[in-house]
This record gives sequence, C-alpha cells and structure tokens, in this order.
Amino acid sequence: MSFQLSVTLIAVAFAALVVYAILTLRKTMSSLDETNKTLAEVRGSVNELTGEAKKLIRNANQVTADVKGKMKAVDPIIESAHDVGEVIQNVTHSVKRAALNLGYSLPTADSAPTPVEPSKHSVNVRVK
Repeated sequence: MSFQLSVTLIAVAFAALVVYAILTLRKTMSSLDETNKTLAEVRGSVNELTGEAKKLIRNANQVTADVKGKMKAVDPIIESAHDVGEVIQNVTHSVKRAALNLGYSLPTADSAPTPVEPSKHSVNVRVK
C-alpha cells in the first residue's frame, strides 16, 4: 500500500510539474509572439526611416552640388573684387608718393596736411 501511495504521489507531483511546465511554455510562447510582432513593427519603421534617410542624403547631395556650382560662378566676381582692391591700393600708394614728392605730407586722423620741402623731381602716376 505504501508503495502504491508513493507511486501515486510521484504521479501527482509529475502531473503538477507537467502542468506548470505547460503554463510556463504558454507564457513563453505569448512573449515570443509579442516579440515577433514588435520586431516586425521595428523592421517596418527602420525600412521607412531608411527610405527617408536616402531621400535626405540625395537632397543634401543636390544642394551641395548646387552650392558648388554657384561658388564657381561667384569666383570670378570675387577675383575681380580682389583685383579692384589691389588697383585701389596701388593708386593710393602712388598718390602718397606723389604727394610726398610734391612736398606735402598726408594728414593723419587728427592733423591737417603740412607742406614739406618740395623735390625737384617730376612724378608720373600710372594705374594698371
């Protein structure tokens, strides 16, 4: 009798263990199902973001190419402005030399022009 009772208790314990294992496996399956759904949503979102990122990169490349083209178009204007600045600097330098050779000092911010001893040299001012 005690043998039969032991076997019965073992069978009940095993049945309880099987029931618990089944419940655990069902919870695990539902968790895996939710995980699969979440992964599918994430994949969809990533695919959408990838498409948008590609469009953004294409637009950035177009803007960059456009800016480079416009910079190339503006370069001659900037070079011309630089050349004009050099010409003005040369003219200013020539005028200063001519004024000094004629006997005038150029005024500073707080003084008036003062005559200096004139030189006997002629002055030719050339503008390039």
